[in-house]
Amino acid sequence: MSAVTHGHLLNGRVRYAQPAQGFRSGIEPVLLAAAVAARSGQRVLEGGTGAGAGLLCLLTRVHGLEGVGIEIDPAQAQLARANAAANALSAMSVVSGDIATVVPDDMFDHAFANPPYHLASGTPSPNPARATAKQGGTAVLTIWATALTQPLRARGMLTFILPAAGLPLCIAAMDAASCPVDAVLPLWPKSGVSAKLIVVRGIKGARGPMRLLPGLILHESDGRFTAAADAILREGAALSLDH
Repeated sequence: MSAVTHGHLLNGRVRYAQPAQGFRSGIEPVLLAAAVAARSGQRVLEGGTGAGAGLLCLLTRVHGLEGVGIEIDPAQAQLARANAAANALSAMSVVSGDIATVVPDDMFDHAFANPPYHLASGTPSPNPARATAKQGGTAVLTIWATALTQPLRARGMLTFILPAAGLPLCIAAMDAASCPVDAVLPLWPKSGVSAKLIVVRGIKGARGPMRLLPGLILHESDGRFTAAADAILREGAALSLDH
């Protein structure tokens, strides 16, 4: 395995090792995990789990979950398993494989992902692992939405985090997967600044209207995290999409 760095998430509650180079986690998987409305006793599935940041945070926040990750990079999958062991999360497992072809036999209550989100026409990263994680387009989003919706129970929830510019593609992809968008939550970098990221949730087989939520402001004018963002990123608070 390539060199890794050792750190933590959720203010030290989660031990987290990740590759020293290539694709490294930002705040996106922590925010995404906070937005998954899972309850104890349920099963959750993550696509593109990487080194496991999303599942680690979710299973730490909500006790009694069973979590399964799918990761195409064998080295990342191995690292995610090691991170699960380091945090004594025996209910977390990681499957190595392509999300387009690896279909879990069991059913899940929630699925979530930070899918590849740069348009295929964009300039790819020179780092192969980062390019794989980030490069995608309309067809890729549809593949991910379909693959993650298939093992969901009726009215199971699919949650994505992606750039705001990808919202039209995401709506179309979730519609095609029969998991229409229920809620969109903008993530504002600062007050008065356009959202760069959004959290989007679909409900399998739902027919309700789509709701545009007030959103979350991430930073104060001086660059510090807002109290609401800090509660999520450091204290493990939930990010509700039901208000």
